[in-house]
Amino acid sequence: MDKLLERTETSLQLDPEYRHFLTDTKGRLKKAQIRAALAANSELIKFYWELGTSMLEKQKSQKWGEHFLEQFSHDMQQAFPQMKGFSVRNLQRMKQFASLYSDLSITTQAVSQLPWGHITRLMQMIKNSSEREWYAQQALKNGWSRSVMEMQVESGLYERQGISSNKTTNFHEHLPTVQSDLARDILKDPYHFDFLTITNEAHERDIENALVTHARDFLIELGQGFAFVGSQVPLVIDDQEFFIDLLFYHLNLRCFVVIELKANDFKPEHTGQLGFYLAAVDDLMKTDSDNPTIGILLCKSKSKIVADYALRSTNVPIGISEYTLSKALPKELKSRLPTIEQIEAELNNTEREKHVSDE
Repeated sequence: MDKLLERTETSLQLDPEYRHFLTDTKGRLKKAQIRAALAANSELIKFYWELGTSMLEKQKSQKWGEHFLEQFSHDMQQAFPQMKGFSVRNLQRMKQFASLYSDLSITTQAVSQLPWGHITRLMQMIKNSSEREWYAQQALKNGWSRSVMEMQVESGLYERQGISSNKTTNFHEHLPTVQSDLARDILKDPYHFDFLTITNEAHERDIENALVTHARDFLIELGQGFAFVGSQVPLVIDDQEFFIDLLFYHLNLRCFVVIELKANDFKPEHTGQLGFYLAAVDDLMKTDSDNPTIGILLCKSKSKIVADYALRSTNVPIGISEYTLSKALPKELKSRLPTIEQIEAELNNTEREKHVSDE
Protein backbone atom coordinates (compact mmCIF):
# COMPACT_ATOMS: atom_id res chain seq x y z
CA MET A 1 0.00 0.00 0.00
CA ASP A 2 2.83 2.41 0.95
CA LYS A 3 4.62 1.72 -2.34
CA LEU A 4 1.40 2.38 -4.25
CA LEU A 5 0.99 5.71 -2.46
CA GLU A 6 4.62 6.60 -3.21
CA ARG A 7 4.14 5.82 -6.92
CA THR A 8 0.92 7.83 -6.99
CA GLU A 9 2.61 10.78 -5.24
CA THR A 10 5.54 10.69 -7.66
CA SER A 11 3.29 10.53 -10.72
CA LEU A 12 1.18 13.41 -9.47
CA GLN A 13 4.23 15.56 -8.78
CA LEU A 14 5.36 15.01 -12.37
CA ASP A 15 1.90 15.78 -13.79
CA PRO A 16 1.93 19.41 -15.12
CA GLU A 17 -1.82 19.76 -14.67
CA TYR A 18 -1.64 18.69 -11.02
CA ARG A 19 1.30 21.04 -10.35
CA HIS A 20 -0.69 23.89 -11.89
CA PHE A 21 -3.73 22.98 -9.76
CA LEU A 22 -1.60 22.85 -6.58
CA THR A 23 0.12 26.19 -7.32
CA ASP A 24 -3.21 27.84 -8.13
CA THR A 25 -4.77 26.57 -4.90
CA LYS A 26 -1.85 27.82 -2.81
CA GLY A 27 -2.08 31.23 -4.47
CA ARG A 28 -5.84 31.51 -3.90
CA LEU A 29 -5.42 30.53 -0.25
CA LYS A 30 -2.74 33.18 0.30
CA LYS A 31 -4.97 35.82 -1.31
CA ALA A 32 -7.89 34.68 0.85
CA GLN A 33 -5.72 34.95 3.98
CA ILE A 34 -4.64 38.48 2.99
CA ARG A 35 -8.26 39.50 2.31
CA ALA A 36 -9.33 38.06 5.65
CA ALA A 37 -6.54 39.95 7.47
CA LEU A 38 -7.44 43.20 5.70
CA ALA A 39 -11.13 42.70 6.46
CA ALA A 40 -10.38 42.02 10.12
CA ASN A 41 -8.21 45.13 10.30
CA SER A 42 -10.90 47.28 8.66
CA GLU A 43 -13.47 46.00 11.14
CA LEU A 44 -11.16 46.83 14.06
CA ILE A 45 -10.50 50.36 12.71
CA LYS A 46 -14.23 50.83 12.18
CA PHE A 47 -14.90 49.72 15.77
CA TYR A 48 -12.23 52.09 17.15
CA TRP A 49 -13.71 54.98 15.17
CA GLU A 50 -17.26 54.20 16.28
CA LEU A 51 -16.17 53.83 19.92
CA GLY A 52 -14.22 57.09 19.72
CA THR A 53 -17.30 58.84 18.29
CA SER A 54 -19.51 57.38 21.02
CA MET A 55 -17.12 58.46 23.77
CA LEU A 56 -17.03 62.02 22.41
CA GLU A 57 -20.82 62.15 22.31
CA LYS A 58 -21.31 60.63 25.76
CA GLN A 59 -18.83 62.96 27.40
CA LYS A 60 -20.71 65.89 25.93
CA SER A 61 -24.18 64.70 26.90
CA GLN A 62 -23.48 62.92 30.21
CA LYS A 63 -21.92 64.30 33.39
CA TRP A 64 -19.52 61.41 33.86
CA GLY A 65 -16.58 63.51 35.00
CA GLU A 66 -12.90 63.46 34.14
CA HIS A 67 -12.32 59.94 35.48
CA PHE A 68 -14.68 58.36 32.94
CA LEU A 69 -11.86 57.00 30.75
CA GLU A 70 -10.03 55.41 33.69
CA GLN A 71 -13.19 53.61 34.84
CA PHE A 72 -14.19 52.58 31.33
CA SER A 73 -10.67 51.30 30.62
CA HIS A 74 -10.69 49.25 33.83
CA ASP A 75 -14.12 47.71 33.13
CA MET A 76 -13.31 46.81 29.51
CA GLN A 77 -9.99 45.21 30.44
CA GLN A 78 -11.75 43.22 33.14
CA ALA A 79 -14.29 41.99 30.61
CA PHE A 80 -11.74 41.31 27.85
CA PRO A 81 -8.41 40.55 29.60
CA GLN A 82 -6.92 39.04 26.43
CA MET A 83 -7.28 42.29 24.50
CA LYS A 84 -4.69 45.08 24.75
CA GLY A 85 -6.57 47.91 23.07
CA PHE A 86 -8.44 49.40 26.03
CA SER A 87 -5.74 51.31 27.87
CA VAL A 88 -6.56 54.90 28.77
CA ARG A 89 -3.98 56.08 26.27
CA ASN A 90 -5.50 54.05 23.43
CA LEU A 91 -9.01 55.23 24.32
CA GLN A 92 -7.74 58.79 24.05
CA ARG A 93 -6.32 57.96 20.61
CA MET A 94 -9.73 56.60 19.56
CA LYS A 95 -11.33 59.90 20.55
CA GLN A 96 -8.66 61.81 18.62
CA PHE A 97 -9.24 59.53 15.61
CA ALA A 98 -12.98 60.20 15.68
CA SER A 99 -12.38 63.93 16.12
CA LEU A 100 -9.93 64.18 13.20
CA TYR A 101 -12.05 61.97 10.93
CA SER A 102 -15.60 62.98 11.83
CA ASP A 103 -16.91 61.75 8.44
CA LEU A 104 -14.60 58.75 7.94
CA SER A 105 -15.35 56.54 4.95
CA ILE A 106 -14.17 53.00 5.68
CA THR A 107 -14.45 52.02 2.01
CA THR A 108 -12.70 54.98 0.32
CA GLN A 109 -10.23 56.61 2.70
CA ALA A 110 -6.76 55.09 2.78
CA VAL A 111 -6.29 55.76 6.49
CA SER A 112 -9.10 53.32 7.36
CA GLN A 113 -7.18 50.47 5.68
CA LEU A 114 -3.95 50.99 7.63
CA PRO A 115 -2.98 49.16 10.83
CA TRP A 116 -3.85 51.05 14.01
CA GLY A 117 -0.16 51.63 14.82
CA HIS A 118 0.28 53.47 11.50
CA ILE A 119 -2.80 55.58 12.14
CA THR A 120 -1.74 56.66 15.63
CA ARG A 121 1.71 57.72 14.38
CA LEU A 122 0.20 59.71 11.52
CA MET A 123 -2.08 61.50 13.97
CA GLN A 124 0.87 62.27 16.22
CA MET A 125 3.22 63.44 13.47
CA ILE A 126 1.00 65.34 11.00
CA LYS A 127 -1.57 68.06 11.66
CA ASN A 128 -2.63 68.77 8.07
CA SER A 129 -5.46 66.42 7.03
CA SER A 130 -4.67 66.28 3.29
CA GLU A 131 -0.99 65.61 3.99
CA ARG A 132 -1.93 62.90 6.49
CA GLU A 133 -4.18 61.19 3.92
CA TRP A 134 -1.43 61.44 1.28
CA TYR A 135 1.00 59.58 3.55
CA ALA A 136 -1.70 57.00 4.27
CA GLN A 137 -2.16 56.43 0.53
CA GLN A 138 1.59 56.10 -0.01
CA ALA A 139 1.92 53.68 2.91
CA LEU A 140 -0.73 51.44 1.36
CA LYS A 141 0.63 51.76 -2.16
CA ASN A 142 4.25 51.06 -1.21
CA GLY A 143 3.64 48.61 1.65
CA TRP A 144 5.57 50.74 4.15
CA SER A 145 6.22 49.38 7.61
CA ARG A 146 5.54 51.83 10.42
CA SER A 147 9.24 52.65 10.82
CA VAL A 148 9.69 53.31 7.09
CA MET A 149 6.57 55.50 7.11
CA GLU A 150 7.93 57.49 10.07
CA MET A 151 11.23 57.96 8.24
CA GLN A 152 9.43 59.23 5.14
CA VAL A 153 7.41 61.70 7.21
CA GLU A 154 10.51 62.93 9.05
CA SER A 155 12.34 63.40 5.73
CA GLY A 156 9.53 65.66 4.44
CA LEU A 157 8.65 63.41 1.51
CA TYR A 158 5.32 65.23 0.95
CA GLU A 159 7.09 68.51 0.17
CA ARG A 160 10.04 66.92 -1.65
CA GLN A 161 7.82 65.06 -4.10
CA GLY A 162 6.41 68.33 -5.29
CA ILE A 163 3.02 68.26 -3.57
CA SER A 164 3.50 71.88 -2.60
CA SER A 165 6.52 72.98 -4.68
CA ASN A 166 7.63 73.34 -8.30
CA LYS A 167 10.09 70.90 -9.79
CA THR A 168 12.78 71.63 -12.35
CA THR A 169 12.12 69.32 -15.30
CA ASN A 170 11.26 69.37 -18.99
CA PHE A 171 9.33 66.07 -18.83
CA HIS A 172 6.08 67.56 -20.17
CA GLU A 173 7.86 68.88 -23.27
CA HIS A 174 9.59 65.60 -24.20
CA LEU A 175 7.41 62.75 -22.86
CA PRO A 176 3.82 61.63 -23.43
CA THR A 177 1.44 63.09 -20.83
CA VAL A 178 0.93 59.89 -18.82
CA GLN A 179 4.65 59.14 -18.62
CA SER A 180 5.62 62.76 -17.93
CA ASP A 181 3.19 62.98 -15.00
CA LEU A 182 4.54 59.77 -13.50
CA ALA A 183 8.14 60.90 -14.06
CA ARG A 184 7.41 64.16 -12.20
CA ASP A 185 5.76 62.20 -9.39
CA ILE A 186 8.84 60.05 -8.79
CA LEU A 187 11.20 63.04 -8.74
CA LYS A 188 12.09 64.59 -5.37
CA ASP A 189 13.78 67.86 -4.55
CA PRO A 190 15.92 67.66 -2.55
CA TYR A 191 16.99 64.05 -2.12
CA HIS A 192 18.16 63.25 1.41
CA PHE A 193 21.22 61.01 1.69
CA ASP A 194 21.38 61.31 5.48
CA PHE A 195 22.20 57.60 5.76
CA LEU A 196 25.66 58.26 4.31
CA THR A 197 28.54 58.74 6.74
CA ILE A 198 30.51 61.13 4.55
CA THR A 199 31.14 64.86 4.73
CA ASN A 200 29.70 67.60 2.55
CA GLU A 201 33.14 67.95 0.95
CA ALA A 202 33.06 64.40 -0.45
CA HIS A 203 33.93 63.92 -4.13
CA GLU A 204 31.41 62.58 -6.65
CA ARG A 205 32.96 59.10 -6.67
CA ASP A 206 32.90 58.99 -2.84
CA ILE A 207 29.18 59.78 -2.85
CA GLU A 208 28.51 57.29 -5.64
CA ASN A 209 30.41 54.47 -3.90
CA ALA A 210 28.62 55.21 -0.63
CA LEU A 211 25.21 55.14 -2.36
CA VAL A 212 25.99 51.76 -3.93
CA THR A 213 27.17 50.44 -0.54
CA HIS A 214 23.89 51.61 1.01
CA ALA A 215 21.81 50.46 -1.96
CA ARG A 216 18.79 49.49 0.17
CA ASP A 217 18.54 52.92 1.79
CA PHE A 218 19.19 54.62 -1.55
CA LEU A 219 16.35 52.67 -3.20
CA ILE A 220 13.99 53.60 -0.35
CA GLU A 221 14.89 57.26 -0.85
CA LEU A 222 14.39 57.01 -4.63
CA GLY A 223 10.97 55.45 -4.12
CA GLN A 224 8.99 52.48 -5.36
CA GLY A 225 9.68 51.07 -8.82
CA PHE A 226 13.42 51.65 -9.17
CA ALA A 227 15.54 48.60 -10.03
CA PHE A 228 19.31 49.01 -9.78
CA VAL A 229 21.21 48.17 -12.99
CA GLY A 230 24.73 49.26 -12.10
CA SER A 231 27.24 52.00 -11.27
CA GLN A 232 29.96 53.29 -13.60
CA VAL A 233 28.17 51.47 -16.44
CA PRO A 234 30.46 51.55 -19.52
CA LEU A 235 29.34 52.87 -22.90
CA VAL A 236 31.66 52.28 -25.87
CA ILE A 237 31.04 54.81 -28.65
CA ASP A 238 33.34 55.17 -31.65
CA ASP A 239 36.17 53.38 -29.80
CA GLN A 240 35.81 55.74 -26.83
CA GLU A 241 34.65 54.56 -23.41
CA PHE A 242 32.28 56.58 -21.25
CA PHE A 243 30.81 55.72 -17.85
CA ILE A 244 27.32 56.35 -16.48
CA ASP A 245 27.39 57.20 -12.76
CA LEU A 246 24.24 55.24 -11.80
CA LEU A 247 21.82 53.37 -14.05
CA PHE A 248 18.35 52.20 -13.00
CA TYR A 249 15.28 50.74 -14.67
CA HIS A 250 11.88 52.00 -13.51
CA LEU A 251 9.28 49.25 -13.51
CA ASN A 252 6.23 51.55 -13.74
CA LEU A 253 7.68 53.99 -16.25
CA ARG A 254 9.08 51.05 -18.25
CA CYS A 255 12.27 52.91 -19.06
CA PHE A 256 15.92 53.30 -18.10
CA VAL A 257 16.78 56.11 -15.68
CA VAL A 258 20.26 57.62 -15.81
CA ILE A 259 21.36 59.41 -12.62
CA GLU A 260 24.33 61.75 -12.85
CA LEU A 261 25.95 63.00 -9.63
CA LYS A 262 27.66 66.35 -9.23
CA ALA A 263 29.47 67.25 -6.01
CA ASN A 264 29.24 70.96 -6.85
CA ASP A 265 26.61 73.49 -7.92
CA PHE A 266 24.60 73.01 -11.10
CA LYS A 267 26.16 74.24 -14.34
CA PRO A 268 24.43 74.42 -17.75
CA GLU A 269 26.99 72.08 -19.35
CA HIS A 270 25.85 69.26 -17.01
CA THR A 271 22.63 68.82 -19.03
CA GLY A 272 24.70 68.35 -22.21
CA GLN A 273 26.67 65.50 -20.65
CA LEU A 274 23.53 63.85 -19.28
CA GLY A 275 21.74 64.28 -22.63
CA PHE A 276 24.64 62.50 -24.33
CA TYR A 277 24.20 59.52 -21.95
CA LEU A 278 20.43 59.40 -22.55
CA ALA A 279 20.87 59.30 -26.32
CA ALA A 280 23.47 56.55 -26.00
CA VAL A 281 21.30 54.41 -23.70
CA ASP A 282 18.35 54.80 -26.08
CA ASP A 283 20.49 53.56 -28.97
CA LEU A 284 22.51 50.86 -27.22
CA MET A 285 20.27 49.47 -24.45
CA LYS A 286 16.64 50.46 -24.98
CA THR A 287 14.36 47.90 -26.65
CA ASP A 288 11.21 48.53 -28.69
CA SER A 289 9.06 47.80 -25.64
CA ASP A 290 10.84 50.40 -23.48
CA ASN A 291 9.84 54.04 -23.18
CA PRO A 292 12.39 56.85 -23.77
CA THR A 293 15.19 56.99 -21.22
CA ILE A 294 14.95 59.82 -18.68
CA GLY A 295 17.72 61.53 -16.74
CA ILE A 296 17.99 62.84 -13.19
CA LEU A 297 20.79 65.27 -12.42
CA LEU A 298 21.67 65.48 -8.71
CA CYS A 299 23.64 68.55 -7.68
CA LYS A 300 24.75 70.00 -4.38
CA SER A 301 22.70 73.10 -5.14
CA LYS A 302 21.04 74.78 -8.12
CA SER A 303 19.69 78.08 -9.33
CA LYS A 304 16.17 77.35 -10.58
CA ILE A 305 16.43 80.11 -13.20
CA VAL A 306 19.74 78.81 -14.59
CA ALA A 307 18.40 75.23 -14.56
CA ASP A 308 15.21 76.25 -16.39
CA TYR A 309 17.25 78.00 -19.12
CA ALA A 310 19.53 74.96 -19.47
CA LEU A 311 16.55 72.60 -19.88
CA ARG A 312 15.14 74.72 -22.70
CA SER A 313 18.22 73.98 -24.81
CA THR A 314 17.96 70.18 -24.60
CA ASN A 315 15.51 67.90 -26.38
CA VAL A 316 15.73 64.95 -23.96
CA PRO A 317 13.71 64.44 -20.72
CA ILE A 318 15.72 65.59 -17.68
CA GLY A 319 14.90 66.49 -14.10
CA ILE A 320 17.28 68.48 -11.92
CA SER A 321 17.28 68.14 -8.13
CA GLU A 322 19.47 68.98 -5.18
CA TYR A 323 20.68 66.51 -2.57
CA THR A 324 21.69 66.80 1.06
CA LEU A 325 24.27 64.63 2.79
CA SER A 326 23.44 65.42 6.41
CA LYS A 327 20.76 67.17 8.39
CA ALA A 328 21.50 70.34 10.32
CA LEU A 329 21.64 69.73 14.05
CA PRO A 330 18.65 71.05 16.01
CA LYS A 331 19.50 74.23 17.98
CA GLU A 332 18.73 72.62 21.32
CA LEU A 333 21.08 69.73 20.54
CA LYS A 334 23.76 72.00 19.09
CA SER A 335 23.80 74.06 22.29
CA ARG A 336 24.49 70.94 24.36
CA LEU A 337 27.44 69.76 22.27
CA PRO A 338 30.96 70.62 23.50
CA THR A 339 33.06 73.05 21.47
CA ILE A 340 36.35 72.05 19.84
CA GLU A 341 38.19 73.91 22.60
CA GLN A 342 36.32 71.95 25.30
CA ILE A 343 37.09 68.63 23.59
CA GLU A 344 40.79 69.55 23.30
CA ALA A 345 40.90 70.62 26.95
CA GLU A 346 39.27 67.34 28.01
CA LEU A 347 41.80 65.35 25.96
CA ASN A 348 44.69 67.31 27.51
CA ASN A 349 43.33 66.67 31.03
CA THR A 350 42.99 62.97 30.28
CA GLU A 351 46.53 62.84 28.97
CA ARG A 352 47.91 64.61 32.09
CA GLU A 353 45.99 62.25 34.37
CA LYS A 354 47.44 59.30 32.47
CA HIS A 355 51.01 60.58 32.98
CA VAL A 356 50.40 61.08 36.72
CA SER A 357 49.03 57.57 37.14
CA ASP A 358 51.99 56.11 35.23
CA GLU A 359 54.44 57.85 37.60
